[in-house]
Amino acid sequence: MKLLLALIGALGLIGAVVAAAFFFGGFYSVAGTAYEPEILKSVLIRVRTASIARHAKDPVPANIEEPAMVQAGAKLFLAQGCTTCHGGPGVGWAKFSEGLHPDPPDLKEVVNERSPAELFWVVKNGINMTGMPSFEVAGVKDQELWQIVAFLKKLPDVSDTDFKAWTAGVTKP
Repeated sequence: MKLLLALIGALGLIGAVVAAAFFFGGFYSVAGTAYEPEILKSVLIRVRTASIARHAKDPVPANIEEPAMVQAGAKLFLAQGCTTCHGGPGVGWAKFSEGLHPDPPDLKEVVNERSPAELFWVVKNGINMTGMPSFEVAGVKDQELWQIVAFLKKLPDVSDTDFKAWTAGVTKP
C-alpha cells in the first residue's frame, strides 16, 4: 500500500513539474489566435459558470420588468458601448471584437440562460481574461446596471425599430 501511495505521489509531483515547465516556460501560447484545446475551453466555461452562480447574490429590483426601466437600459446599453462587442437590435458589433478570445457572446442567445442576478454580477464585475470589463470600476452605478439587466432580459424580443426609438439621441462611445 505504501508503495502504491508513493507511486501516486511521485506521478503527481512529476505531473506538476511538467505542467509548470509547460506553462511557465512559455510553451503555452496566450495568443488570441492560438488553438484552445476543447478540454481547457470546457473547464474554463465550467469555472466561469460556477463562479458566477456562487457570487451572484444581489436582490433583483421589483421594477425590473417595467417598460421605463427596460428602455433606460437600452439607452445605457448603447451609451456604455455594449453594442461594440455584443451588437444589438439593428446594430452590428465593431470589427475588432471579432479578435477577442473567447468571442463575445450573442446576448440574444445567452440571456435566457442566466438569472437577472447573474447578469447583474457579470455586468458589474466583468469576467477576467475575456475582455468583459467591470462597469462598476468604470463608474456605472448599481441602479444603471440593473436597468441594463432589465433591457438584457427583454433583448431577445426587442425589435430593431423599438431599439432605435428607445436609443434615439444616444451617441455610441
